[in-house]
Amino acid sequence: MISQKTIDDILDLDIKDVIGAYVDLKKAGANWKGKSPFSDERTPSFMVSPNKRIFKCVSSGKDGNLVKFIMEKEHLEYPDALRFICKKHNVPLIETEQTFEEKAINTDKEAMYIVNNVALNYYSQNL
Repeated sequence: MISQKTIDDILDLDIKDVIGAYVDLKKAGANWKGKSPFSDERTPSFMVSPNKRIFKCVSSGKDGNLVKFIMEKEHLEYPDALRFICKKHNVPLIETEQTFEEKAINTDKEAMYIVNNVALNYYSQNL
């Protein structure tokens, strides 16, 4: 499990620098603007706000923080995106082993998702 300190260090990175490796950004007031990396467009509609630490792509509707951007762009799951950012931007990666209690809680949560999914399928077929 990746530590909260590592996640905080990643979120403290300059979002403009991380996204700037993928998109040619130009200054637009307090924000930065560029063409969408998710769709083919002629006029820039991709905005990055360093103050808020978020991005917004009007053409594709995608938005979020820099981890979400890497997840979308590199097609990675959340933990893999964190590891990718750590490796690429020299952020120390601190991983901890889950305790027995944490594993039991996660197993219970997974079981509840399965039960809810079975109930969802049952009621959608029978209603």
